[in-house]
Amino acid sequence: MRQTATRLAKSAAKRTTLQASAAAAPKSLSSSTAFIAVASASLTTLAASTSRPTLKHTLNVASTLPSRITVGRRFFSVDVTKVPSLGDSVTEGTIVTWEKNVGDYVNADDVLLVIETDKVSIDIRSPKAGVLKKQLVNAGDTVQVGQEVAEVDTAAAKPAAAAPAPKKEEAAAPKTEAKPTPTTQAQAAPAAAPAKPAAEKKAAAPASQSAAPVPGSRTERRVPMTRMRQTIANRLKASQNTAAMLTTFNEIDMSNIMELRNRYKDEFLERHGVKLGFMSAFVKASTYALIKNPEVNAYIQDGHIVYHDFVDVSVAVSTGTGLVVPVLRNTETLSFAQVESGIAALGVKARKGQIAMEDMVGGTFTISNGGVFGSLFGTPILNPPQSAILGMHGIFKRPVAVGDKVEVRPMMYVALTYDHRIIDGSNAVTFLKDIKQYVEDPQRMLLDL
Repeated sequence: MRQTATRLAKSAAKRTTLQASAAAAPKSLSSSTAFIAVASASLTTLAASTSRPTLKHTLNVASTLPSRITVGRRFFSVDVTKVPSLGDSVTEGTIVTWEKNVGDYVNADDVLLVIETDKVSIDIRSPKAGVLKKQLVNAGDTVQVGQEVAEVDTAAAKPAAAAPAPKKEEAAAPKTEAKPTPTTQAQAAPAAAPAKPAAEKKAAAPASQSAAPVPGSRTERRVPMTRMRQTIANRLKASQNTAAMLTTFNEIDMSNIMELRNRYKDEFLERHGVKLGFMSAFVKASTYALIKNPEVNAYIQDGHIVYHDFVDVSVAVSTGTGLVVPVLRNTETLSFAQVESGIAALGVKARKGQIAMEDMVGGTFTISNGGVFGSLFGTPILNPPQSAILGMHGIFKRPVAVGDKVEVRPMMYVALTYDHRIIDGSNAVTFLKDIKQYVEDPQRMLLDL
C-alpha cells in the first residue's frame, strides 16, 4: 500500500509539473513551440527524479532534443539553389560573378550569379524570395549541373522599404524663403555635415580602381581566357584543320536595295515596328540561293552528305565576351519583317547575355556582317559543321563601269568561304552570283526567279 501511494504521489507531482510548464509557456508562442517547451521540461523533471545514472544521462540528453526541433524547423525554411541544365552536351560551367552578396534580400526570380559555359553565359535565378544565407561556391569555380551553389532563407522577413524622397516642391521651398539669419545658418550647418563623408567616399572611389598603364612602363598583364573564348579558339582551329576551305569573291551594287530601303523604311517601321535594314535582304537572298544550290546547304557527317530540306541561317553577333551565332529558323517561310524582327530580338538577347543554348543550336548556313565595323574586305572562316559562310562588308562609293560609262555607285564586296570537299568551285561561284543578282534586283525574289 505504501509503494502504491508513493507512485500515485509521484504521478500527481509530474502532472502538476507538466501543467505548470504549460502555463509558464508564453501565450504568444505557437502550439508546437509550447509543446516543445513542455516536453523539454518533462524530460528534465524525469531525469531529476530517477536515481539510475544511465537513465538519468539518457533523459538529460533527450531533454535537449525538443529544443533542436526549432533548428530543424528552421532548416526546412532554407531553399537550396542548384545549377540547372546548361543545354545539350554541356555538363559544367564557370562562376563569372555573384550578383548578390550574403545577407542581401532577394526576390523570386532575381539573378543570384552568372555562369559561363563553352557557348553562352547563363543567369542563375533564385526560385524563391528570402535572404541569401550562404554562397556555396566562389567566383572562378567550376561547377557541375545539379551542384548546390546557394542557400536562401525563405523565412527571413523582407526589410522595410526606404523612406520616400522628398517631393520637388518641398526641396525647392527654401529658395522662396527670405534670406536666412545667422542663427538659421548655424542650425543648418550640422545637418549638412554628414554629407561630407559620402562625398569623400565618392571622390576616393576612382583611386581604388586599377590605374591606367603609364606610357613607357613596359608592364604586362596575364588574363585567363574565358570558357567561351577558349571554345571559339578551339572550334576555329578545328575548322581550319578539318575543312578544305576556299574563298570566292564578288561585288554587289547596292543602289537598288538602298533606293528600296529609303523609299519604304518609314512605312515599314510604322507597319511592322522594326527598322528595315540590309540583313533581311541578304538573309532572303541567301535562302533563295541555298534552295537553288542544295550542296551549299549540306554538310559531311560520318562519310555521308547530309542535305537539308530547310534553311536555318546563323547570324554572327559580336558581344563583350565573344562571338555568338544565334539561329533564324526556317527562313524560307519568313518575310522581310519577320527576319528583321528575329535578328533584332536575337541581337538584344546576345548583348544582354540572355541568349540560351537553344538559340544557337543548329544552323545550316552562316552570315557574318563585318561591314558594321567598317570592313572593306575579308575572308570569313567556316562555322563547323556547316559547309559555307557568307561575309558581308562595308558599303563604299567607288567608280564602276556601267555599260560604256563610269559611274560612282555604292558597292559592297562579298566573300563566300566554302568546304571544297563537298562544294565544287563552280557551285560556289554560282551560289554567290545568285546572291548578287537577288540583292541587286530584289524583284527577282518576289517573282521567285
